[in-house]
Amino acid sequence: MKQTSPSTVLVVGLGNPDCGDDGVGPLVVRKLTGLLPPDVAVALPGGDVPTLITQWADFDSVICIDAAAFVTTPGRIHRSGGAGSDFARARPATSSHMLGLGDAIELSRMLGQAPRNIIVFAVEGACFAVGAPMAPQVAAAADEVASRVVAEVARLRARSGDSPSA
Repeated sequence: MKQTSPSTVLVVGLGNPDCGDDGVGPLVVRKLTGLLPPDVAVALPGGDVPTLITQWADFDSVICIDAAAFVTTPGRIHRSGGAGSDFARARPATSSHMLGLGDAIELSRMLGQAPRNIIVFAVEGACFAVGAPMAPQVAAAADEVASRVVAEVARLRARSGDSPSA
C-alpha cells in the first residue's frame, strides 16, 4: 500500500540554478513543462536531497535529474537505475550537495521508503560556483535529457498500466 498519490511517477529536478552547471536539473524540469501527462508529479527541491526521502515515498517510480562532478566531458549524460538498481553503491558521491543523491537513495531503501524504480539522469558539469553561468554543453544536454525523461515516463507508465487507453 505504498501508493497514496494519484500519480505513480515523480520527476525531480535537483540543483541550484544560481550555481552554474548545478542548475541543470531545474532547467530540464522547465523544459518538460507541457510535455508530461498531467498526473505525473514534478518537484524542485533545490539542494535539499534529504527531503527526497519523504517526497518520493508515495510513488512507484521516480526520475531524478542532477548535475554530476566533471568526470570526462561537460554535458555528458549518464543514466542509472531502474527496479532493484544498486545506484548508491555503484557510483561514488559526485554531488555538489552535502548528502549526495546516492546517499539519499541508499537511506530511503534502508528505511523502506524507496520507490520501486529510481532512475537518475546525471549530467556532467564543469563549474558549480555561485553566480557562474551554465556551460553551453550542459545547457545543450538539458534538451536531450528532457526527451529521455519523456520517453522514460511513457515506458514506466505503460509498464505499470497507468497510461491511458488508446
